Amino acid sequence: MSGRERLLRALLRPARRQLVVAVLLALVGFAAIVQVRTNEVDDSFAGYREQDLIDVLNGLAGTSRRAQTEISRLERTRTDLESDTRAQQAALDQAQQEAETLSILAGLVPVTGPGIRITITEETGTVRADVLVDLVQELRNAGAEAMQFNGQVRLVAQSSFTDAVGGVVVDGTLLTAPYVVDVIGEPGTLSGGISILEGPRVTLESEGADVQIDELSSLDIESVRDPVQPEYAQPQDG
Repeated sequence: MSGRERLLRALLRPARRQLVVAVLLALVGFAAIVQVRTNEVDDSFAGYREQDLIDVLNGLAGTSRRAQTEISRLERTRTDLESDTRAQQAALDQAQQEAETLSILAGLVPVTGPGIRITITEETGTVRADVLVDLVQELRNAGAEAMQFNGQVRLVAQSSFTDAVGGVVVDGTLLTAPYVVDVIGEPGTLSGGISILEGPRVTLESEGADVQIDELSSLDIESVRDPVQPEYAQPQDG
């Protein structure tokens, strides 16, 4: 093997001693770089007087305080926004609940719940409109939340009753016996409210009608009213 070939082989296959030397040289180079950078940092403050260094520290402290103040302000803003969001959600929930309550009272939506079913059958007499008005009033006094007659007419505060040939006109609809009144509310209270002495049940039975009351744990009222747009009344400003 020629001298040139031995040299080439040595370069391509470095001995272990050569590898160690290479690693040591790399470490020395890295240490030199670190030392130079450290010296640069030290040199940047080397010419500072004590008062200059104090001023630098005070400046850093002031910057830190301003940053902390800004963080505190942003945290307060976040808290205020979260509080406003909760308040708005609470207002929306309350408005939704009030709208649902008004819809029920106005008879605009079907409702379900416990209540009673009153079936009034004419036997030897005729049921008068004024007695039905008394019945409805006593039911309202007993806590009725929704009522309908014969599955057709949803009663509201403005409902009217008029005697007619063959029956009673309720809100413009002619109803005939037997009259079935579905009422949602506390069953026992409703039943007791119309069964008091000289109450509507006693009056109906004394005039020849049969009155049956069924207390129900669940009752559906499906009839609804059409929305009515006020002609004269307007909400007050504010």
